[in-house]
Amino acid sequence: MEQQTTPSQPNDSGPFYHGTKAALVPGELLNTGHSSNYGERKTANFLYLTATLDAATWGAELSAGEGPGRIYRVEATGPFEDDPNLTDKKFPGNPTRSYRTREPLRVIAEVLDWEPHSPEALGHMRGHLEQLKRDGVEAIND
Repeated sequence: MEQQTTPSQPNDSGPFYHGTKAALVPGELLNTGHSSNYGERKTANFLYLTATLDAATWGAELSAGEGPGRIYRVEATGPFEDDPNLTDKKFPGNPTRSYRTREPLRVIAEVLDWEPHSPEALGHMRGHLEQLKRDGVEAIND
């Protein structure tokens, strides 16, 4: 007899961050249903959060939009799960502590003292993302 398992929320108490180019204010709720910051900019079914400043820095630097990258401390208002875009066989165990949720994220505060990646690292990552785009790889959105 095959045993069924129910996915559970990761056991991570944060703090959590969200990297973007959007100007947000404390108390604001981020919701799904807007254009994704990545890929073909399809309507996003999930919001992303991470418990590492490094992963949030990539979000701030690589997201679509004008203006500077920003990182916010956020709190999940509902359940969240491991981000399947980063927790496949390449990254077992979710070392980036990256998650996604369908529920709103509440902005707590802007993080002002983060360090950007080097121009070389940023160029390398942009090149990798361009290759994924050429290969037709899109973010998992369902």
